[in-house]
Amino acid sequence: MSNPPVVVVMGVAGTGKTTIGALVAAHLGVPYAEGDDFHPPADIAKMSAGVPLDDTDRLPWLDAIGRWARSREGRGGVVSCSALKRSYRDRLRASAPGVVFLHLTGARALIERRMAERRGHFMSAALLDSQYATLEPLEADEAGVAVDVTGPPDAIGARAVAALRRYGGS
Repeated sequence: MSNPPVVVVMGVAGTGKTTIGALVAAHLGVPYAEGDDFHPPADIAKMSAGVPLDDTDRLPWLDAIGRWARSREGRGGVVSCSALKRSYRDRLRASAPGVVFLHLTGARALIERRMAERRGHFMSAALLDSQYATLEPLEADEAGVAVDVTGPPDAIGARAVAALRRYGGS
């Protein structure tokens, strides 16, 4: 893409936001930022204890990701962020109006299996119910695309880049 976008890779835990985000960033030749790195320690402690974050917990995290996205406007970048609610995405757009969302989707059984196989991550599979309960998929008026996460990471990454290209007209 000649003018790479700032892409927010969104979805419930276990969809591969980190893996696919890094692949998309490499393909676009832009930096990747891991959304989990923007969480304050109190959020990580809460999630590690199996307690879902509430909207108040998420605001500083969303604002930090929004600042990063704004800093990349015109130069491109990819950042992972669950961005489960429309209001969260609206908050990110308020900071960086040009962001494009890449919503990673998949069958719940696949996501549960992937989460069960993860080691050393603070987000436990026990929080998946709260993630699905919170999820508000992209709406037609939101800038973005949805991509299914069935298959190997390279194939998913290629589908994501192709979908972004189709969306952006490049």
